[in-house]
Amino acid sequence: MDIAFLIESLAKVLIVLGFVLLGVPLIVWMERKVLGHMQDRIGPERVGPFGLLQTIADGIKLFMKEDLVPAQADKVVFILAPAITVITALVALTVIPWGDQVTILGRTVPLHIADVNVALLFVLATTSMGVYGIVLGGWASNSKYPLLGGLRSSAQMISYELAQGISLVSVVLLAGTLSLAQIARQQAHMWYVVPQFFGFLIYVISGIAETNRAPFDLPEAETELVAGFHTEYSSMKWAFYFLGEYANMMVVSGIAITVFLGGWHGPVLPSVAWFLIKLTLFLFFYIWLRATFPRLRYDQLMGFGWKVLLPASLLNLVVTAAVVAL
Repeated sequence: MDIAFLIESLAKVLIVLGFVLLGVPLIVWMERKVLGHMQDRIGPERVGPFGLLQTIADGIKLFMKEDLVPAQADKVVFILAPAITVITALVALTVIPWGDQVTILGRTVPLHIADVNVALLFVLATTSMGVYGIVLGGWASNSKYPLLGGLRSSAQMISYELAQGISLVSVVLLAGTLSLAQIARQQAHMWYVVPQFFGFLIYVISGIAETNRAPFDLPEAETELVAGFHTEYSSMKWAFYFLGEYANMMVVSGIAITVFLGGWHGPVLPSVAWFLIKLTLFLFFYIWLRATFPRLRYDQLMGFGWKVLLPASLLNLVVTAAVVAL
């Protein structure tokens, strides 16, 4: 195998890994500051300039905290469960293109780790495996509130993944490919959010529910389940769940940008800059929703998924197929 190709692949893997590890503290800082301003308060400001080092201080605090494991827990599964959530998110990020091709020392380098011809199916498969980290963590804790939180997350994933997948199939019909890089390239002149606006709305709502973010954060509803699936977790194992949540937010945002919002395309600025701008705006939208909407009741959550989003996604698919066929 080409040594240059191996070095190139390793470099891109390290870039994506570093982006996640450095990006998550920045997203947490942004969330705290944005929520603070939206709620008429300051947010982090004392640790570092503008409070930028607050999340680093929190990470150090978590690292120093006592790592407790319940006496009756399944210790092996209890330890492995948070890692599953992080690993599945990182694997999904390997096929998301963050820019166009660039030329370095006469070598053309595509700005993604792997251009899989079934990348969209690959992402759906890996992200659906991420719920095992939550379910197993809740079950292995041997406590009723974590178990209920894990079961809620499983039911939530099943309910909303159907509508999410069907909304993406509508774009596949238009693009004629499952490769995320090819889907992004075909949006050079028109973003797919224009003909697939309803599909985009369905995907965004389903993606927010799949990542257990407000107003769909029922698996960790503190008013009902103490802290839900991660009630018994502490120290770095809890931090892994935290990292997995924000990494999955990046995955959902990256797919939305690539499939619906033109990928890396944009005027004047480099392709990577446009991808990062769109990613930041999408993550801001996540935070905006958290500050705006109250948490749904669980029956409302399940009813909305099965009775509204699923029929709407099927109708959108049928209409798209008819238009493509005609």
